[in-house]
Amino acid sequence: MPMLTIKPSGKTVQSAEGMSILEALLAAGEPIMHKCDGKAECGSCHIFINEGRKTLSKIQRSENERLDAIVGVSSQSRLACQAKLGNEDVTVELLS
Repeated sequence: MPMLTIKPSGKTVQSAEGMSILEALLAAGEPIMHKCDGKAECGSCHIFINEGRKTLSKIQRSENERLDAIVGVSSQSRLACQAKLGNEDVTVELLS
């Protein structure tokens, strides 16, 4: 089971493979904005992946289009609702 490390809090939680980062954060009690309930329609769950980016699910068209509309996006950007955990540890940075 992958470990999810959350910055800036430093909290580390064990998560299930295939779970979205949003689901893992909410299960850990970590507050994160998610206005559209995981449908990649709002971009409010924009996060940065600091480590483990290659183990996550691939970016789909809907996520990529939403990221294109967000100011401050980088190569480390993902939507927490769309990025699914693989079998390796991941470190994320919450932006709000």
